[in-house]
Amino acid sequence: MSESTRLRNLIEDEVGSCCDADVEARLDRLSELVTHVPSDYDADLAAMKALGNDTRYQVVRLLTAADELCVCEITPLVDVSESAVSHALSDLTDAGLVTRRKEGTWRYYQSTALAERLVSALDAERGDDE
Repeated sequence: MSESTRLRNLIEDEVGSCCDADVEARLDRLSELVTHVPSDYDADLAAMKALGNDTRYQVVRLLTAADELCVCEITPLVDVSESAVSHALSDLTDAGLVTRRKEGTWRYYQSTALAERLVSALDAERGDDE
C-alpha cells in the first residue's frame, strides 16, 4: 500500500470521503510542519546520542554538578575504567557537552551551557527542578 493510499484512507476514515484535492490539501498542511525542524540539527542529534550511554550520562551529570573535574576525580565516581572515562569525555567533547583544558599533565573538564540546559530540561521533566 502506497503512502498516498494510506493517507487517502486516513482522511476517508476521518471525514467520510476523500478526493485528490483532500489529499493535496492535507499534504500542503503537513509540509508546513517541516519549518519546525531546524536544518542544522546535527549538533542536536550528536548531543542526544552522547547522553544515550550510561557512562557519558553520569559524567555529564557529575560535571554539571561540579565546577570542574579532572579525569582522576571522575573515575572513582563511575563504575568503569579510566580509559572508558577518557573515551566518554572525548565523545562528550565532540558532542559539545563538555570542554577541556590542560594544565601540565592534567586535563580538567567542565560542562557546557548546552549540557546544563539539557540536564535542566531533563530535571524539569522529572520534576527535579523544584
